[in-house]
Amino acid sequence: MKIKRMFHLVSYLQYPLMLIAVFYVVKIYIEIFNNKNLEVMLENINTSLVFMGIALSFSTLQDPTKTQNKLSRKIYESPVKGKIFIGFISAFALLMLVIGIAGFLSSSDTTVSSVSFGILTIGIGFIGILKVAIEMFENHRLDKNPVSGISIDK
Repeated sequence: MKIKRMFHLVSYLQYPLMLIAVFYVVKIYIEIFNNKNLEVMLENINTSLVFMGIALSFSTLQDPTKTQNKLSRKIYESPVKGKIFIGFISAFALLMLVIGIAGFLSSSDTTVSSVSFGILTIGIGFIGILKVAIEMFENHRLDKNPVSGISIDK
């Protein structure tokens, strides 16, 4: 088995990790409607953010020579749309990193500090997403690769 293929298969672990994150989001809503215990909600928010960040990190193991759907292909084939999309990902990753680091370093409350750690984990996950987005953009843009022959992964 090729190493690239193995990493692509491992990238599918993002889905169960994202389901775990959604489970903790549901627990947040249950806590809102039942007990309204802020500390428990913040713990669930942190856990959800951490699992989302880990899932994003696993999603970066995918093969950047393939797109997942037609919308992705349209974005990465267009030089303008691709640059705008990469700009949005960059801004979001930077925002999450700044908020996470600022909250983590400035808070003496351990619960707020742990939520900041979750936000920081999301930011790190988005750095990986940014790397893959840049690679996909380089592989798919029509102005640099007019006949790429790259197919959609099904």
